[in-house]
Amino acid sequence: MFTNVRIFSLYFAQFLKSRLEYKIDFIADIFANLVTALSGLLFIVFLMDGEQIKTLRGWSREEVFFIYGYSLIPMAIFSSVALNLYRFGDRYVIQGGFDRVLLRPLNSLGQILFESFNLESIGSLAVAIVLLTYCMNRLGIEFNSIDYLWLFISSISGAVILLAVFVILASLSFHFEDRLGISAPVFNLIRFGRYPLPIFNKLVQFVLKWIVPFAFVAFYPATHFLRRKEFLVYCYASPLIAVIFACLAWRLWQFGVSKYSSTGN
Repeated sequence: MFTNVRIFSLYFAQFLKSRLEYKIDFIADIFANLVTALSGLLFIVFLMDGEQIKTLRGWSREEVFFIYGYSLIPMAIFSSVALNLYRFGDRYVIQGGFDRVLLRPLNSLGQILFESFNLESIGSLAVAIVLLTYCMNRLGIEFNSIDYLWLFISSISGAVILLAVFVILASLSFHFEDRLGISAPVFNLIRFGRYPLPIFNKLVQFVLKWIVPFAFVAFYPATHFLRRKEFLVYCYASPLIAVIFACLAWRLWQFGVSKYSSTGN
């Protein structure tokens, strides 16, 4: 295990060296990521601008901001290692790149995740910190040691949930050769998880809770800080959901690998 950790650390170090070879491009990509994160924030500002709309179905603008900022943390962690999952079917299965992965005596999923990184997610992480700090001041939220611990645990759990969902989607590529895949439409569902769940209809709420559990990435964990006791049943379930979906993703990945057929003759 320690050998694998060391090797994957070297993967990261090698990628970092190559990425920093072009520092201006790297900084520009961070800025672009920051602008993308801010665009979602501006949508909320325009949506709830003016005296007529002070709340969104009982949620104040600062509460919506807080949930949005909260969602950026697990999203940044997830995005940093999930780059190769988006076009896994095309690049690794159809084009045969997975043959190279299987030739190495390393965990195949680990190789896919650590062959490329999205370090530009630092931009959205910076937006998250600034936004959460602003909302905490406006809402009168004060963090204690337990709050910081929950922020850490829930952020990691949220990132694992996101990662597990897309590993499951990538594993389908072993059975169905589809260049585009279904990752893109599912990725768009993440946006729904950045807002209070009750503002959506019952069908969307069901999907975000039990089909692709993006509600457990940010919304439910954030209610701990917003003192929304009506969501107490689900508030602390993120680590459990993360473990369940991670185990499911691992089993489906292993099954998919066992069904993989090389593109060679």
